[in-house]
Formats: sequence, C-alpha cells, structure tokens
Amino acid sequence: MTTNTTITQQINDVDIEAIADLAETIQTDPEVAATTWKANVVWNGGFASETNVRDFAPVASDEPISLGGSDTAANPVEQLLGALGNCLAVGYAANATGLGIEINDLSIDLEGDLDLHTFMGLNPNGNAGYDAIRVSVALDSDATPEKLTQLHQQVVGTSPVGHTLGRAVPVQIDLA
Repeated sequence: MTTNTTITQQINDVDIEAIADLAETIQTDPEVAATTWKANVVWNGGFASETNVRDFAPVASDEPISLGGSDTAANPVEQLLGALGNCLAVGYAANATGLGIEINDLSIDLEGDLDLHTFMGLNPNGNAGYDAIRVSVALDSDATPEKLTQLHQQVVGTSPVGHTLGRAVPVQIDLA
C-alpha cells in the first residue's frame, strides 16, 4: 500500500511553503497584494463595546474605572499597543522563518504616553493620541547577533501596524 503524504517544512511553527507561495503569487500578480481588511464595532452601553472580525469571537473593549468605564476589558489605546505588538510578533516569526532563524522565545513589551487633556475636552487643540510609543523586544535565539540585527531591521521595516502608526494616514469618519 502506498500512502501519499505531503511533509511541509516548518520553522517557528510557520509554514515556509505557504509564505513562499504567497510571495510568488504576489510577484506574478501584483494586484493580489492590494487587500482590504474590515472590522465592525458594536456599542454595548457605557464605555463597553466589542469588535467583530470575520468569524472570530468578539473582542471586548472597555475603559478603566478611573476613566468612567467598568474595567471589563482592555481599552482602545491598550488594544492599539497590543495590535502593534502582535504585528511585530508575526513579523519576527515570518522573517525569522525566511532567514532560517529558529526562535526559542519572544516577548514584546510596549508602553505609550498619552495626555488625557484633549480626550477630556480640556484642550481642544491638543493631541488626543499617543505622544510616544516605546517597544522592547526580548528575542531568544541561537542565531548570531548579526543575523538578529538583520531580522530586527526587516521586521521594523515591514510591519504594517508599525508603518501605519509611524506616518500620517488619512482617516475618514462619516456619520451615516
């Protein structure tokens, strides 16, 4: 009896073949790279809401008690930090895999400085968003320091969330 099995090489639990196939598809048909992502947010009363994306369980959002919420979930600015950290983690896994680097452990700490004056309506001409975001990446790997520097530069240079936060992006908010 003959059994046909496909063995997919994986490093860091990333399917190398799938990544290579996607890159080849984009090279062959550049229009495939133009994607649109969607989310739907539903208000649940007070400062609580939930984000719905594709067929996944909703992601809750709330404000801390000190900001008038009921502290049942991370707030939007914390979720923004999490989105950046998650995007960087994907970048490290994908790029390390492409470079043949095995990751033993990866942890990303993020913090941001936000002045509440504008959010609270006390300075209408100020900045309601982060003034600065700091990220510290703890990456454990047997790769050389030079390879890890190359990896880090690739990740920072290709992070969609990092690039979005690092430049002015037109945002159009319409009231339907």
